[in-house]
Amino acid sequence: MLERRLSPKAAEDDAPLHISFARNPSEVAEAQRLRYRIFVEEMGANLPSKDGYDRDGFDAFCDHLLVRNNNGEVVGTYRILSPFMANEAGGYYSAAEFDLSRLSPLFDRTVEVGRACVHEDYRHGGTITMLWAGLAKYMQTNRYEYMIGCGSVGMGDGGHMAASLYNRLREDYLSPAEYRVFPRVPLPLDALRSDMPATIPPLMKGYLRLGAYICGEPAWDPDFNTADMLVMLPLSRLNKRYAAHFFK
Repeated sequence: MLERRLSPKAAEDDAPLHISFARNPSEVAEAQRLRYRIFVEEMGANLPSKDGYDRDGFDAFCDHLLVRNNNGEVVGTYRILSPFMANEAGGYYSAAEFDLSRLSPLFDRTVEVGRACVHEDYRHGGTITMLWAGLAKYMQTNRYEYMIGCGSVGMGDGGHMAASLYNRLREDYLSPAEYRVFPRVPLPLDALRSDMPATIPPLMKGYLRLGAYICGEPAWDPDFNTADMLVMLPLSRLNKRYAAHFFK
């Protein structure tokens, strides 16, 4: 159960929302608390921390984007790992799931995003739009050219839905060979159904609409029990309509 539950109507009435970056450890902790609520309490992830905060070794190297409501509560968050801080951290978080060797020539221009989550009462277009606008501004200000991150599909059915979704997406969204990555723990696609009706998760759908690629087959993440696909968005491919909306 979430500590605080607002009706969707109340969430809309709290607008406007406010976006900022965490400025100190206590604000990072607010993001970690929301992440724990969503990933562990709502989605059932098996994470090492058991104290109500989702934290790992990458948090100290990341910038944490926050969306707050009028009461000051953090209702949405992203964490962002810049190229410089990825070097300081020993690499990108997604390198634990994928062999990223083919992307290495781009690392000095590549930002990794992750741990995206939104309070369930704020899962409407305004919150997501603010998060993406914050990411766009970050990319633009720092002149980065590529964004990568994992798009996740739940494995509650054993992986059939994830396999079917990958089979569907690869027809239109698979990256060129030079951007291909390779899962370290691959989803066993040959042993799973690939013909089920598959709904694209909202976050992944948003990336694809922006112009993103799927960079290869899914990896299994045992902690979150998800099938993860590495998503890559070159800003040169950004949908012009979205570019006009986010890059202001």
